[in-house]
This record gives sequence, C-alpha cells and structure tokens, in this order.
Amino acid sequence: MANPPQNVSSDKLLPSGILGPIGRFAILDVSPVVSEGRPAKGAVNEPITIKATATREGHDALGVSVLVTDPKGTKTTLRAHLSSNDTYVAEFSPTEIGSWNFRIEAWDDIWGTWHHDAGLKIPAGVDVEVELEDGARIFERALNETPQNANPSTKKLLQEAIKVLRDKKVDPNLRLAAAFNPEIDQAMHDFPIRDLLTSSQEFPLLVERERALFGSWYEFFPRSEGATLKPYKSGTFKTAMKRLPAIAEMGFQVVYVPPVHPIGKTNRKGRNNTLNPDAQDVGSPWAIGSEAGGHDAINPELGTLKDFDEFVAEIKRLNMEIALDLALQASPDHPWVKTHPQWFKQRNDGSIAYAENPPKKYQDIYPMFFDTDPDGLYNEIERIVRFWMSHGVRIFRVDNPHTKPIWMWQRLIHAINATDPDVIFLAEAFTAPAMMRVLGEVGFQQSYTYFTWRNDKHSLTQYMDELANHSSAYMRPNFFTNTPDILPTFLQTSGPAGFAIRATLAATLSPSWGIYSGFEIYESAVLNEGGEEYLNSEKFELRPRDWQAAEDENRSLAPYIKRLNELRSHHKSLKQLRNVVFHPVDDNEVIAYSKTSGEDTVLVICSLDPKGTRETWVHLDMPALGFDWDDTVYGHDLVTDTTWTWKKDVKVHIDPYRCVAHIVTLRRKS
Repeated sequence: MANPPQNVSSDKLLPSGILGPIGRFAILDVSPVVSEGRPAKGAVNEPITIKATATREGHDALGVSVLVTDPKGTKTTLRAHLSSNDTYVAEFSPTEIGSWNFRIEAWDDIWGTWHHDAGLKIPAGVDVEVELEDGARIFERALNETPQNANPSTKKLLQEAIKVLRDKKVDPNLRLAAAFNPEIDQAMHDFPIRDLLTSSQEFPLLVERERALFGSWYEFFPRSEGATLKPYKSGTFKTAMKRLPAIAEMGFQVVYVPPVHPIGKTNRKGRNNTLNPDAQDVGSPWAIGSEAGGHDAINPELGTLKDFDEFVAEIKRLNMEIALDLALQASPDHPWVKTHPQWFKQRNDGSIAYAENPPKKYQDIYPMFFDTDPDGLYNEIERIVRFWMSHGVRIFRVDNPHTKPIWMWQRLIHAINATDPDVIFLAEAFTAPAMMRVLGEVGFQQSYTYFTWRNDKHSLTQYMDELANHSSAYMRPNFFTNTPDILPTFLQTSGPAGFAIRATLAATLSPSWGIYSGFEIYESAVLNEGGEEYLNSEKFELRPRDWQAAEDENRSLAPYIKRLNELRSHHKSLKQLRNVVFHPVDDNEVIAYSKTSGEDTVLVICSLDPKGTRETWVHLDMPALGFDWDDTVYGHDLVTDTTWTWKKDVKVHIDPYRCVAHIVTLRRKS
C-alpha cells in the first residue's frame, strides 16, 4: 500500500483571494448553528443532535466525526453515522453549564473503502491477493495508530487478522471473514485511520441549566390572594403565601409574579382599563413608581422587603423558584422622571409621551428612551437586576423586550450570566419573527410564542416543526395557555374540555409551559366580543377567588394539571423540545404526536374538538416509535390507566367530556 497522503489545509490548495474555500472534503449545512458566530443553545443533560452534510469526489468512503470541547477544554470525539443524502449525525448530552464548542471532521476512510471493495471483489475472484494484502496493511497501520489505552484484546484481534489475511494456504473467503469480524469492525469504527483530515471551523454551544429548557410555570397576582372586596383591600405577601402549597401540589416549578413595586397614581387606570379610577382602585402593577420608590422598592400594600424575602423563602421551601417581572418602564410618578429626565423621550412641548401598542394605550406608563444616556440607563438596569438577584430571584420574565434596543439585552444578559450563569431571562415577545429570533440569539433563554393562537392541526404541526427544528438552535419556547393580557378566543367558548385540550397540548408539546391564575377554574369572561381582554381584568383590580368552592363543586382542572405535570417530571422525553414526531390521523380534529428520549417514548393522541366525540384512525410511524412496521404493541394510557393492543393502524375514540386525550406509553407485545 502506498504511503498515506498528507493532511492538507484548503489554504494550501487554492490561490489567495478565493472566498470561502472548500477543504479537501466539503463540509456543509452544519447544525445547530446561529448566525454571526453567536452560540447555539443547549441545556445540561439535553440530547444535542449535531448534523452536517459532507461529501467527496468519486466512490471511496468518507468518514465523519464531531470533536466536542467542554468548558474545561477536554475534547471528545464522536463518530457520526450516515443518516441520508450525505447527512451525518452524532448526538451527545452536555454534562455541565458553560461554553462548549464543536467542529466537524471528515476524512478518507480507507477501512470503509476496503471493506466495501473487498466484500465485492474477493467473492468474485477479482484481485484477490492484492485486496487481502491491502487489508493486512490497513490493519498494520491501525496497530501503530491505535491509542495506548485501547483494549489489549483489540490489538490481539488485529494481529491475528493480519496473519490470516496473509496465509495463502487458507481459502480467500475465510481470510476475508476473519477481517470482517464484528469486533474488528467496531475497533476500526472506534479508532479510525483518518487520511486527508479536513476540519470545519469551530461552532459555539452555550449550555445552560435545565430550567432554561424545562419547567412548569404558574402566574398569579399576590395582591389578589387574601384580598377583600368589602372593604376593598389588597392581599399581601403573607396572605399570598397561603396559595403557594396548592400551586406546588399541582406540580408547578416556577411561580411568576407581576411587578411588586410601588404603583403610580397619575393617570392610574380604573377597572377594565378605564381612565376614571375610583379612589380605592389599585392600578396596574406595570405602572411602576411613586413617592414610595421605584424598581428597587416594594409596593407598601404588599408588605415590606422582608416580607418579600419570606415569600421567596417559602417558594424555595416548596421546591419551586420565583420568577419576577422585569418591566423597564415608569409611571409619571417614578423618581426617575425627576432625577433622570434624559431617560425618557421628550416631545417638542417638553412633555413625555405615554406608551402605546395600537390599539392599546397605556396613559399610566412612560416608556424608557435609551439613546440620550445609554450607559447611565444601562448601569441602572443592571443594578436593579442584581438587587433582586441578591433577594433570591434567579428568573426574570421580561416585559415587552422587543420595545427596547437589542444591544442593551445582549450586554445585560452577557454581564449577568458571566457572574451568575444560572440566571434565566424569559422574553415576553409577542412580536415579529425576526425580532423573536434576534432576542433569542443575543441571550434570552426562553420566549413566549404564537402557541396561544395555534389551534388547528395544520398550524400546530407546522409551528412545532419550526420550533423543534428550524429555530431550536436560538429560541426555546414557553407555551403559556393564557396571560393577563390574552384570553384566547378558543377558551372563550370551548368550556372545560377546551381548557383541558390547551393544557394537554402546551404541557406535552413544549418542555416549558405555563398558565395564568384562573385557568384551572375555567375563567373565560371576555370584556368585548371579538377581543382578548378579560372582563374585570386582574391587571386593574383585585380578583380574590374561592379556590375551595371550585374544588368542592368539581369545577377545577387542577387534578388534571397535576397529572400532566407528574407525567412531565417522570418522562424524560417530555423534557425535550427537538424530539417531536407527528403521526397521520384521518380526522383533522384529532392530532397525534410522539416524543422519544432514549428508551422513553410518550405518544399523545389529542382531540382538538371540545364539543364533540371523535372516532378515527391513527397511523403510527412504527420505526419512529422504536418498533418494526408489523409489530404488535401494548399501549398503556397514563391518564385513564387503560391498556390496549395496537398495530400500526389504530382506531381511537375520544369523548371530550370524559378525557380529551390518550397519553400513552408503548411496549412490544412479547
């Protein structure tokens, strides 16, 4: 066999001036990759699938691997397998938070080429001795290049194979069979000979803690818990603490509260967003700032900073985390308006324009202006974030981030995560796709999504394909079923079954999901027909709820929500985003999808019709579920505790008044 070729970089093969030179072998379409060199997203223990297209001239074999470097600089090589159409795939699960990177390596796979050619030629009696000698020389190289820590038995196998390959007394087909020993094949796969090695550039991967990817969120207003209407009196952190055990019992992991700061009185909104408040009206928590202080102060009606600390401590005691609203805006009474007027945009008459999001108007809120004193305003924002971090907040739900400069978020999140990589920022960005993308790319760990408005099978399937595949490198979704701002049209008329349907979809399609308080007792009264504002919106008034009465009268979805969260905690497949597979269903009012992680697979067959019984055929993609097409399997429903025997074509019956979905685990019938 001739001397092995040298590994030559592309800059030595091409004259200068050629843009984007291709290496000895072409490496294209690498993923996950984010634009402009920004890191793709990953989470601790999340299976990360790395893909690349690699191709070469002629018909010789090409080997491809992925070289992964962890935050400590330790390098690990993963052999990629050919998926389809020159696409190679490797998977790994990062084990620690930090900055990782990877690169793709391609090489002339002389073992693969010889294995293919010898398998054809020797049985046909073509170039028999030449081919067998080539095999022996490849094994000799393998012996010299195999790492010292390789299994000694591997080296012994190679030595014996060399002898047999050169023993002309033995039938050539038997000599070939010795070389095709599966253990040798595995050794050559694990320790390949890599000629003409070609490397891609390095691609960054930022790995964050599990909560950045997976979690169940519950939003509520502390002031409504323990509030009274006669007399009209706000609840406090102390009274709100009494609600926390019920939230924990439902299986939620994150408790999200709106701003807890003093509320301005100038232009204060009355009930249902009116401009003529009564003296007792409490105003919107997002109208931040009064004589009692600004973004680093507590609304006196809720209690003190010490009360807040005790509230956070109770959340932690119940094995949950607090998420605090970060709303960068001010009421006309905020101290900043007097001390830092340059942080607000002045109109030509010297006044400050209030915030608008047509057709919505926020007369009680002044937006921030970042272009007059960008460093001064930025430094104050970072100070505020770190202040609340010092009081136990590690998650911030950011209000309307798309109305602030992108550079500010990039700078802020980078600065915070440089010292505290466990801090998470969720973007409340119901906005254009390009803006949602760039917010994710510059650092937001999660984002609100369009799920709220995706209700039919086509749009759900299409949107999940986008989230799980095309945008998953830079954006992690959080599927909220509803928010204080949004009562979806679907929930206004669908009754309890509609709430169960949306909870099922949110909890099983996305690793992060959430509900806003009142969802579990089917609150659905809308302010205006055709709109999405709640009647008697909690944004502007106290909404004490009789949770016990709802439970006693069996008008609560809480037990089903608890079951969904239990399944999410027990099944690692439901903790992932990129693993969803949809299965054909004859009825457009029924959707079927599965999620798999390792040995764990969960299949969901959910009705999209809250009013009628559906009976239809589901056509399972058996290989995607880990089975052969003709296998018979047992399907065990994790909600109803029922078991069925299924083939690839399954007839299902769903009565939404009993149970809106089959959530099923599958195992092969023995």
